[in-house]
Amino acid sequence: LGPMGEVPELDAVLGGGAWDVGTSFEGPPNPTGPVRLGRNVCYVVLAVLFNEEVRQPPTPAGPPPWCHPVPTRPPFPPSQDRVLLVQEAKPECRGQWYLPAGRMEPGEGIVAAMRREVKEETGLECEALTLLALEERGPAWIRFAFLARPTGGTLKTLEEADAESLQATWWAGDPRALPLRAPDILPLLDLATRYRRSPPHPPTLPQDLPCALLCLRLLITFTNHAGDLWVLLGTAGTPHLPVVACGTSPAELRGGFRLSVLRLLRDCLTVDPHPGPLGLLGLQHRAGGAGGADGICFNVALSIPPGAAPPELRGPAFRWWHVKGESPRGRILQRLRTTVPIRS
Repeated sequence: LGPMGEVPELDAVLGGGAWDVGTSFEGPPNPTGPVRLGRNVCYVVLAVLFNEEVRQPPTPAGPPPWCHPVPTRPPFPPSQDRVLLVQEAKPECRGQWYLPAGRMEPGEGIVAAMRREVKEETGLECEALTLLALEERGPAWIRFAFLARPTGGTLKTLEEADAESLQATWWAGDPRALPLRAPDILPLLDLATRYRRSPPHPPTLPQDLPCALLCLRLLITFTNHAGDLWVLLGTAGTPHLPVVACGTSPAELRGGFRLSVLRLLRDCLTVDPHPGPLGLLGLQHRAGGAGGADGICFNVALSIPPGAAPPELRGPAFRWWHVKGESPRGRILQRLRTTVPIRS
């Protein structure tokens, strides 16, 4: 099985791939039924496109570019790297500017939804390159921010204005000089500019695997002061990374992913661990699942602050796996540093 054979899904998760979710979940809440867009979840897609694609030259040796630290750079693209912006047609923000964005439709794939929104609002075809960030407020609202590149089409003009947008433009200046619909796109433009120059994580795109619920597969790690590494595993059946379902009660709909993570940790650990920030390793989704389900499994990494030994567990439902060998240990630690940011 190889060095990570004790946890079969770990290789796939670390590589940004997918693994069958199954029907068993760790801890409450007990899933009550599939999630469906427009009923108990809302997914939004957004895209950042530049009119020039800057490609890194191949690295002859050593780690890939996304392993390198990201140097400090100006927050917005230089004038020759114009960003695609849309002038809004909606009554509440008519005439203001924003990145192409909109809600996913039931039975639609995440990347397909992003491409549709870009086409409807700008007139351009595009190809997804990577997720830049995952922004979430629990199942009530999840936004997938992509970096994409144009592949064809014609830029929408004022003469083609419709209910989707008034027009689109390649903007060469500071976006803050425009009347923006909201300033929340500014950090995303910063992420996109930095990614193009020195990618802080490998390309990450949704993987095609069905999921009935909205859930998190958790890579929870602990490192002691000597640098030894442990990973928290569920023990029911084959040892596995814990999977928790996000609840759909009114409180849980707005509680954010961290609520589900903290609930699991408080149930299985004897101390409150105060885990670090969540990072996205990958995600899996298939449009139009059984019963019309639009669930997504997010493969999420987080670390517990270091100490002398892993926190004591409350019972036999979990155990700490001591990761031995420099290769698997180094790979896990590297991926903990190179995740897609999750903004809650």
